[in-house]
Amino acid sequence: MKFSTLRYTLINITYFMAFCTLHAYAAVYLLDRGFTNTQIGLLLAVANITSALAQPMVASLIDRQGMFTNRNVMIICAGIIAAGSALLLVADTNKILVFIVFALIYMIQFTYMPVMTALNFEYQNHGINIIYGLARGLGSAGFAITSALVGGIVEKEGVRILLYLNIVIMAVQMVIVYFFKLPKDAKTGENGKPDESVNDINSEEEASSLTAFLGKYPAFVLMLAGTVLIFFTHNMLNDYLIQIVRPLGGSEKHLGYATFIAAFLELPTMAAMTFFSKKLSMRVMLVISGIAFTVKALIMTLATNIPMVYISQSMQLLAYAVFIPASAYYVSQNISETDQVKGQAFVTSCFTLSGVFSSLLCGVILDHMGVKAMLVIGLIVSVAGAALLTRAMSSTKRAKESSLLTRR
Repeated sequence: MKFSTLRYTLINITYFMAFCTLHAYAAVYLLDRGFTNTQIGLLLAVANITSALAQPMVASLIDRQGMFTNRNVMIICAGIIAAGSALLLVADTNKILVFIVFALIYMIQFTYMPVMTALNFEYQNHGINIIYGLARGLGSAGFAITSALVGGIVEKEGVRILLYLNIVIMAVQMVIVYFFKLPKDAKTGENGKPDESVNDINSEEEASSLTAFLGKYPAFVLMLAGTVLIFFTHNMLNDYLIQIVRPLGGSEKHLGYATFIAAFLELPTMAAMTFFSKKLSMRVMLVISGIAFTVKALIMTLATNIPMVYISQSMQLLAYAVFIPASAYYVSQNISETDQVKGQAFVTSCFTLSGVFSSLLCGVILDHMGVKAMLVIGLIVSVAGAALLTRAMSSTKRAKESSLLTRR
């Protein structure tokens, strides 16, 4: 297929542009529609919970090899988001309807993220050469640029412009995905043979006991607990950033700049992760990430002006940008091959779980105690998470050393 990387890159760019207008500006839109912080928290929690339930259901449909292919599911999801945004344009004065529809399209956007990733590996398995890292990185760049531009546009045109953007972006993505078809003579797997290794691993994972898995990797369980706490604060800062910048004299424009800084700075670190992995162990990288998340929360708590918010956001360079690839490497290096899929799934589940807790609790804290109290509580939670993550990495190191001594 000609220009396969370019076409897949455009899919990523359009996805993350819409992810920005829908997720980064969720609170902006909902506040304008008359929602309280508590109601926003409840809506986001409902969307996170339903997305966690929907993802395995969607994966099951795709695995049946029927009409619900990765490509078809992406087209359907993009269509639902566009249709939902159009519905909100004509009926956004009904708060109950807004709650239901916005929660639905917010959930759909999360749900088909792994489907987009799976599309890449499906095509690669059929011999289509796609440079995934480049495509994913430029997707983040699309998010960053959109963040920088949309804030000022919303200030001038109002929040309804977000819905128009969702419709246009999703329509463009539907067209790109529709024409991104496998050629009829595409091979399957290496040397034209089906690759059954994933299915073999999955069957073993399904047969394994959850209790046995958790008992087998105590350090990993500790890492998961630390991840939930760290990402509680991370999600808090993302979801309620507009409420944080407004008391400091900021607006939607500053929200856009702050989001741009965080997203843009993810790129160099993720791109250089292969180099860093040769110099530092993933255990050290994860500890650095946990500390960076906490420093980010500390600076945001102490912020008295918008430049300090930008400095806080710049810690994304060592926080989120390090954690995402480092955690994947950690699982691959410390979890047995037959438990790989389950290990990666547990890490992803922690992100969703922390999002649920953050959405539910932080909205209530904002309404009853204020922004500063929310930031202080988030900082305390992040410190606890970083401590657990450091302890987990120390336990992992001792377990590896013990294993080496046993072999000798």
